Amino acid sequence: MPIFEETYFRKMYNILKSAHSGWRYIVLILLVAAVVNALSGWLGKKTYTEGNRKLNVFTLISAHIQLLIGLVMYFLGDWYKTDSSNAVGRYWKMEHISMMIIAIILITVGNSKSKKITEAVAKHRTIAIFFGLALILIIITIFLMVKDVPGRSFFGMTH
Repeated sequence: MPIFEETYFRKMYNILKSAHSGWRYIVLILLVAAVVNALSGWLGKKTYTEGNRKLNVFTLISAHIQLLIGLVMYFLGDWYKTDSSNAVGRYWKMEHISMMIIAIILITVGNSKSKKITEAVAKHRTIAIFFGLALILIIITIFLMVKDVPGRSFFGMTH
């Protein structure tokens, strides 16, 4: 008899799925706020405040939490074994995970680069560019999901 029954893993997977689904809104809200804030600071030539830094770090942390939950789900749910010959399988097996990892790399690199810059406007510009590219990539990935995965809407809710 196995130590954990299959139902234990199914329950854990469902909990992670709910967490991953809900946490995405936190990531999106923080990312949009960080991009708008950075664009405002860049174009308005504003100083870079402790509040700006905290928003960027919270955005980074939320994205990394989302990545960790997603990776656990990917391997626990055997998504890496999915048949990629159809659009749905290819989306979940390759497109979603690779594009999200790239988006989180952009957020991480942008945050790291901004910490090394001393000029306020350049800090804002760096965040705006890197976080903005990550946001665009995430939105593209959401549109791909809506196109490739039947029963999904823009926000990933089942019809």
